[in-house]
Amino acid sequence: MHEPAALSAVWAGAWTGFVERVGNHFARAEVRSHVAAYLKGLLSPIERKNSWQLAEAVGDPTPYALQHLLGRARWDPDAVRDDLRAYVVEHLGHPTGVLAIDETGFLKKGTQSAGVQRQYSGTAGRIENSQVGVFLSYATPRGRTFLDRALYLPASWTEDRARCKRAGVPEDVTFATKPQLALHMLQRALEAGVPAAWVVGDEVYGDDSKVRRWLEEREQPYVLAVSSQHRIWNEWRQIPVSELLQQVPADAWHRLSAGDGAKGPRTYDWAFARFPEAKSRRWQRGILFRRSLADPTDVAYYAVFAAKTTPSAEVVRAAGSRWSIEECFESAKGEVGLDHYEVRSFTGWYRHITLALFAHAFLTVQRAASEAPAGKKIGRAGPVCRAHPADRPRGAPSALGAAVDRAG
Repeated sequence: MHEPAALSAVWAGAWTGFVERVGNHFARAEVRSHVAAYLKGLLSPIERKNSWQLAEAVGDPTPYALQHLLGRARWDPDAVRDDLRAYVVEHLGHPTGVLAIDETGFLKKGTQSAGVQRQYSGTAGRIENSQVGVFLSYATPRGRTFLDRALYLPASWTEDRARCKRAGVPEDVTFATKPQLALHMLQRALEAGVPAAWVVGDEVYGDDSKVRRWLEEREQPYVLAVSSQHRIWNEWRQIPVSELLQQVPADAWHRLSAGDGAKGPRTYDWAFARFPEAKSRRWQRGILFRRSLADPTDVAYYAVFAAKTTPSAEVVRAAGSRWSIEECFESAKGEVGLDHYEVRSFTGWYRHITLALFAHAFLTVQRAASEAPAGKKIGRAGPVCRAHPADRPRGAPSALGAAVDRAG
């Protein structure tokens, strides 16, 4: 283990390199100093991380310089986002990585903040006046953090161009659903070569056929939650997956852990109904069922696309890995002020969120480095493996058949 003095020196060296890296995206030295101060404030232990408190933490008498950084300064948050992705892959990338998509709410007062309206917020667990951001996280054995973000603009906003203009929403920004925003982020990540064994997400994304189809065309394995009314083809008719559940034989259920949670292993009963894929030698699709041990009527459903040789336990672990993005939301809000901003503009949201995600990534990388065995460095991941294009499945299955996986 590092001695405290040595650990402090390592941290100082990493911080200097980190600030220089992010600073390369800012042409003016004055703005570079402001972004360094902003990042330092986000990583500080102060309880509230808006511009006033951040300025006080870094010794500025007023918040105006930091507010200028988020508002009028000239810099491109998307270029910083691209470098964030490269930084995360360089230090945490791993072939077994999991890309997770999900959204989180930011409670807001008033009607002026870009995208704000009364809508469901998972943060509050109810309908509240809020903004909603869609995020892409990346979890590997080395750590978990974020790669990308997008602000969801409801149709009530995109149909009111005057309101959009007042909030600084660019004219070329049109309405996009949450799955469409997620698909754009997945496309950026996978086309940039982020090594990922799985893509996971909740029902909002799993119920969207375009997300699933796009991933299948890329031969990218996924385990995406779907609703009980998600429909699949069975004997030339469509049925909800809740009806398919009734066809699962008793001996198809297996007790497996989806990974460790706060209270130990998260163990459920699992079964997998596999679709016949006559055109694919290597790939399979199907529905994974997760049944509660305490309440057998409590069943969750997942659409699965994976290699036929994939063990059931690995598919189950992938399903259980979706919790990693929830952990990222919790730590980013608690440690780097992801939700502490007070900006109202579209640009200001993207700038604060991007810098907060970079701060979170830095913290994650330093933790991974401090926990690595002595002499072992956290480095760049290898290339992403791809299956042969001839094995790509096409079209929807015409029947479920009797294929139910009984392998443990």
